[in-house]
Order: sequence, then C-alpha cells, then structure tokens
Amino acid sequence: MSLINANIRYLRKQKGLTQEGLANQIGVTRSVIGAYEEGRAEPKIRTMVKMSNFFGVSVDQLVGEDLAETAAQHIRSVDRDREGPDTQGKRLRVLAITVDKQDKENIELVPDKAAAGYLNGYADPEYVADLPKFQLPFFSQGSYRAFEISGDSMLPLQPGTIIIGEYVENWDNLKDGHCYILVTGTEGIVYKRIYNRIDEENSLQLHSDNPAYLPYSVTISDVMEIWKAKAFISLDFPDPEMSLQKLAGIVMDLQQEVIRMKG
Repeated sequence: MSLINANIRYLRKQKGLTQEGLANQIGVTRSVIGAYEEGRAEPKIRTMVKMSNFFGVSVDQLVGEDLAETAAQHIRSVDRDREGPDTQGKRLRVLAITVDKQDKENIELVPDKAAAGYLNGYADPEYVADLPKFQLPFFSQGSYRAFEISGDSMLPLQPGTIIIGEYVENWDNLKDGHCYILVTGTEGIVYKRIYNRIDEENSLQLHSDNPAYLPYSVTISDVMEIWKAKAFISLDFPDPEMSLQKLAGIVMDLQQEVIRMKG
C-alpha cells in the first residue's frame, strides 16, 4: 500500500466518515474509495485536488507524507513536553483487540512482512481485525499478541519464530533481563532483553542474546507498545549444543578470520 492509499483511509477516519460518505463528498462511488484504500487503485490528479481541499492538506502531503505517523509524533511530542512520558498508562493508551464468537480475546499475529504496517495500524480496530488470529487455551487471562521475529540477534531462536507476548500497561514494572517485544517509532518492532533505565535516563536499554550485537537504548517517548514474552512457536527446535558460550566463540573466530583476511 502506498502512502496516498494509507493517507486516504487515515483522513477519512479522522473525519468520522464511512467510505460511502467520503465518496459522496468527492463525487465518486464507494467501491472506488475502497479500491484507493486497499491499494488496488490510485486517484487521478483531479480527484487528489478534491481530496486535498476537502481534508485541508496539500497534494504533496497526501502523496508523500505519512500523515498518521506525523500526527502520532506530534501527539507524543506534546505529551512529552507537557507531562513527560506516560509509563504507567494513566493517559489514554488505545489497545485494539478482537474476540471470537464466545467473546474471548483472540491472539492476533503480526507477520514480519506486516511489521511496518503495524506501526501505523496498531491502534486501529479495523487494521487489527484484518490480522491473522488464533486461540491458545492456556492463555485465558490478559491480552496477547504474536509477532514473527526476523534476524539472528536473539539466537538460538531462529528467524521466523513466533513470539507470543502479554500486553504491558505499566512500564514501571518492566523486569531487568527479561525478554519483551517493543513497538517503537524509530526501531520498528524489536524483540530484546530489557534493562529499565526510565528513572535514570528516561530510556530502555535493549540487549541481544547474540553477543555479535551491541546493546543500545531507546527513549521511552519513542515506545508505543510493550509486550512481555510468554511463549514462542517455531518449526526449528533449538540446538541443545548452541550455548551462549559456544555462540560467542563462533563469533570471535569469525572476527579473527576477518582480521586475517584484511591483513
């Protein structure tokens, strides 16, 4: 989906309009608006001008700016300047969920290919409703979401592993050395071990289990959601011989080999 498709959907919802309501304002059919929002078509320049006038944005903004993220950054900036970061969830923090026919919460899956879209749609009930979903009987209390991880920073968990996380409302209770999924504006969706530095540095320090990756920090104002890792699903069984010590040795050997090659 291009920026203009996502922006049309975002602006329509900000106006509180249905697709048919927007179609009536712009002079097209509801199906055309649906095609725009789903990325199956893009409006012609004449229609873009009508939309920009109706929504009060420029054509350049409509085409080239992520308006939802711009608005989110503005809100986070205002909150930060006015009251500081909301670590306890005292201010409104929207968690969109879905339920099954028995009114039980589903576990929504965020595939790796959908990670970028989730940064804009995580609080949008329509977006969350479109995600794959499933149930696990032993997760009966709390709200859970599943995320597919990529990369090798958390070995021995392999790329493609599904991490199931429980929603964390109060970030002051994050436990040092425990694994969490963070949804952030700059780093995207990351799965790391967390060390809580909110009181001292207004940030979280993120550590990888793979020693080839150095720790780094994210400011708490950049964090949108936190999920505590509770379980994982993988088609690859962890290698019992792949200890952290052995992994560190492999990395050191590779580093030495690179040094020899450069020499």
